[in-house]
Amino acid sequence: MAWDFSTEPEFQEKLDWVEKFCKEEVEPLDLVFPGAVRSRHPKIKAIVDPMKQQVKDQGMWALFLDEELGGPGYGQLKLALVNEILGRYGSAPAIFGTAAPDTGNMELLAAYGTEEQKERWLFPLLRQEIFSAYSMTEPHGGSDPNLFKTVAVRDGEEWVINGEKWFTSAGRAADILFVMCTNGIFIVPRETPGVEIMPYPSTHNHIRYTDVRVPLDHLLGPEDGAKVLAQRRLGGGRIHHAMRTIAQCKRAFDMMCERALSRESHGKVIAEHQMVQEAIADSYAEINMLRLLVLWTAWTIDNTSTQEARTQIAACKYTCAKVLRDVSFRALHIYGSLGMTNLTPLHAMYSGAPTMGIADGVDEVHKVTVARNVLKGYRPHEGLWPTEYYPAKREQARKKYAELLTSEPDLAAYAEAAERHAMRA
Repeated sequence: MAWDFSTEPEFQEKLDWVEKFCKEEVEPLDLVFPGAVRSRHPKIKAIVDPMKQQVKDQGMWALFLDEELGGPGYGQLKLALVNEILGRYGSAPAIFGTAAPDTGNMELLAAYGTEEQKERWLFPLLRQEIFSAYSMTEPHGGSDPNLFKTVAVRDGEEWVINGEKWFTSAGRAADILFVMCTNGIFIVPRETPGVEIMPYPSTHNHIRYTDVRVPLDHLLGPEDGAKVLAQRRLGGGRIHHAMRTIAQCKRAFDMMCERALSRESHGKVIAEHQMVQEAIADSYAEINMLRLLVLWTAWTIDNTSTQEARTQIAACKYTCAKVLRDVSFRALHIYGSLGMTNLTPLHAMYSGAPTMGIADGVDEVHKVTVARNVLKGYRPHEGLWPTEYYPAKREQARKKYAELLTSEPDLAAYAEAAERHAMRA
């Protein structure tokens, strides 16, 4: 039996390096040059590229990929430990080659792409020579892919795509779009005629595809395989979101504790007020419960597959959104008016928590998934009474001791008296 919460000393050294690098290099970059990590400006790239090279020199680039695809092959559990650090800093995932939405798209290409597709798109994505977006949700479809209408129709040596997509994160900045149609997932260069990115929303883009033509080899995986590919992609993306959310929760918690020890109210440090203590205690427990759930799920993926861990992944998805919302809300209140400004990360965290509950499928859908999968392991009880109905269980138990109770009247009397007492309690 293996039951161990320790980290190998060699990998702990890597984690220590990641934490120091992010604090000393990544955070200053974010503060002085926001958004620099995706900039194509030569002078900005001259700052960012050497940082990426440091990560590569440490063997920490593209942590989610196996060795044959350019990653270190660490697996999901070690990735989770690293993401607990990276998620605290805005551009850290990109500087480590693990940023969404590229990670999920690269996993799709790695799993389903032809060798030509990998050469054309996967390896440039891996080197961050190009960026991608995932175009799935539709304005009328919500979380139900059965309502999607975007379709690709074959016309000679081309596919012609028509439809409308909503909440395509980073679509405006992408070089290629992974477009989920009713009959497959297609890779569409953003500059293709007919791709129209609407002015709003500015980050999670609304895109119209009107007679968009792409060659036949831009279909990823099998025709009519969109739902299978989508689940493969979203499963990995959801657990990665949860990993990074732990970092955000810890950051809010650290801020909460520091503030509680630094401010006074009604004659004493606010950390001495019981309501503040309750906020800290509840947050501590919730963060660690989330962390254990995520690490257990990552371990399960490493030892089985994303498909086998789908129930756990779904649970991580809605739990991380709830914990982020609750912890950031408590921290915001302890900060008071300062927490309501954009002078600390708290307000952005709290404002972003609802997004975590909607992106990659709304929480309600994932709760339904968990409930359905869990219930598969149960059966209805027979007859009128449930399994844990005491009178029926006690009757069965008395059969086990029937001979003893018959031969020992004093024990029989004791048992009857104990039963009457239990029923009165």
